[in-house]
Amino acid sequence: MSLSRAEVYDLSIFLLIVQYRSFRKAADNLGVTASALSHRVKALEERLGVRLLNRTSRSVAPTVAGSALAEKVSAGLDLINSGLQELHGHHEGTAGSVRLNVLRDASTLLLRPALPIFLQRFPNIELEIAVDDHFVDVTAEGFDAGLRYGGTIPEDMIAIPLTPPLKWVVVGAPAYFERHGRPELPDDLHSHQCIRIRTGRGQIYKWEFEHGDDRREIDVPGSLISCESAFAINAAIDGIGLFYCLEKLASPHLAAGRLEVVLPQWSSIGPPLSMYYSSRRQLPFGISALIQVIRDINPLK
Repeated sequence: MSLSRAEVYDLSIFLLIVQYRSFRKAADNLGVTASALSHRVKALEERLGVRLLNRTSRSVAPTVAGSALAEKVSAGLDLINSGLQELHGHHEGTAGSVRLNVLRDASTLLLRPALPIFLQRFPNIELEIAVDDHFVDVTAEGFDAGLRYGGTIPEDMIAIPLTPPLKWVVVGAPAYFERHGRPELPDDLHSHQCIRIRTGRGQIYKWEFEHGDDRREIDVPGSLISCESAFAINAAIDGIGLFYCLEKLASPHLAAGRLEVVLPQWSSIGPPLSMYYSSRRQLPFGISALIQVIRDINPLK
């Protein structure tokens, strides 16, 4: 099935509406009326034979089919844009520079495996990366984009998931379990030494657990507080206490036997790591190119 220019345009309109969650904002971006966009989306739905958007007087949200289509369209347009920008960059002798603010966990899990490929593929892009767990206003601080957990991204930003939902687990060292035993339920953590987490917003994080429909948040005790996962994981390896972290961060130590998972049946699934940028700005080529490299190598598959 080949697409006409009009159909490609309608798909780009649909994607813009999904990103803004608003006909009006998408219309303002394109310099047309909201009713004109509504008619085009209705015509697209009729041609495809499926509802793409759920509309109310206050909100617009994609249906399940709409979300799946938006993801495919977004990936396709990113690839097209990446190719055009790369061609332009090679022609001009430079593809520009971009600034990115990144969580430390994301720098370890996503950027470290992606950067060698990215820099080889796009040698003309100057990429400046600030690794910072403190929450910052990326636009006000002069960054082109940020990379952090999806649940912490402001609603007025456009977020592009780069990973599947992520699994969080409680880990500890064999030596710790020999001295203190193992918790059997999340509430048992109240009688254990835990390495607590201070978030980028300055709050002590409550550990989240889920088992079927049972969901709990535990304000764990502990005399050590860390805002850096790598430091806290090393402290857990040294037997200081239990730590709650992404399973992917602990994987090498779990495989080597330095750490073990406890409460595995209560593991929690959290939001993906996402690239985000201001809805008022166009995504720079360097960022879209980096997104494509991360998706190509799929480091958290």
